[in-house]
Amino acid sequence: MSGGVDSSVAALVLKQQGCAVAGAYMKNWINEDQVIGHCPWEEDIADARRVAGQIGIEFQVVNLMQDYRERVVQYLLDGYARGLTPNPDVMCNREIKFGVFRAWAKEHGYAAVATGHYAQRVEAVGTQRDCARAHQSAPLPASAAEREAVPLHRGIEPIQNPKSKSKISSSGKAPTKQGPDYFLARLNQEQLRDARFPIGHLTKPELRRLAREAGLVNAAKKDSQGICFIGQVKMQDFLRAYVPDRPGPIMRATNGAELGRHRGLHYYTIGQRKGIGIPSNSDFHAYVVVGKRAADNALLVAFDGPDAPGLWCREIRVHSLSWIGAPVTERRTLEGRVRYRDPRVALEFEPEDGGSALIRFTQPQRALASGQILALYDGEKLLGGAVYV
Repeated sequence: MSGGVDSSVAALVLKQQGCAVAGAYMKNWINEDQVIGHCPWEEDIADARRVAGQIGIEFQVVNLMQDYRERVVQYLLDGYARGLTPNPDVMCNREIKFGVFRAWAKEHGYAAVATGHYAQRVEAVGTQRDCARAHQSAPLPASAAEREAVPLHRGIEPIQNPKSKSKISSSGKAPTKQGPDYFLARLNQEQLRDARFPIGHLTKPELRRLAREAGLVNAAKKDSQGICFIGQVKMQDFLRAYVPDRPGPIMRATNGAELGRHRGLHYYTIGQRKGIGIPSNSDFHAYVVVGKRAADNALLVAFDGPDAPGLWCREIRVHSLSWIGAPVTERRTLEGRVRYRDPRVALEFEPEDGGSALIRFTQPQRALASGQILALYDGEKLLGGAVYV
């Protein structure tokens, strides 16, 4: 229970279903280094504790600060220092929430970890979902959407979100409910077995309504933003506190002309337009970051457009493939979510040795940054994920 409304309603739903459930706050970060920004861990714990009292379940705080620093913060800093754009939210789910916290839960007699993710697990015929406590388990009734999606073979299928559609609306914008399951893309089958998603069948307005009807104190609380479990901290401020500046040239990618100086490659990402620090001196054209060259510490820019070198791609390699379900071992057509808020797009997946693959997109994709995550889908089912080379 993070103190937010999603995990609060997840606990409420389990309680109403008759599950033996307890609430726990993962204490991952308290900003003892005084990074600029707001880290609301104290108020979040207070909100989570009050909701647990309202629901009538036990509550405790689990200190995972050292694990979080080692497994998420260090991964983040190492990645940016090497010119990558890592995703701490995906890593937090894999290494902390369904990693060390899941291990802690099982050591203390719990059968599963339930979260406020908007996703659903598809159960095989003949299996039964258990509640949160191992010695007091009871089946969790599947939603109608889940029952309709049950496959006709045994085992746990990949995560899916039936309400997360890949189509674009008539306005040209993606639907608002996009990719809540994206951050689960690098879980494995073992982690999925111990995962429960009680609110996966709900929309956000439906969830808010349930919270209001139950009188939960955080029913109107705004959704958290910023770095996973760190809070309202700008990434640049966070990096400034831990990664030393390393100035270098800003160069035009088309001809190698030096246009200015940058403070450090870790402050920039592919596709960035604002905050580069150089004027375009050309009407109706703006510079965009198209590359980061480690050899000479150069930031590469070009005028934003379809011809900007390195900005758009139809083909890219990924590494560190992780499968929630059975691995895809042959060349086949899949879908992918190239970023969290983007709709799914068609692609051809061609596996290679060593957990790598070649990805060919049907349509060119913009600003795919090394270190970011590609989530792979078969229709609505989340199959797994990989990291852009």
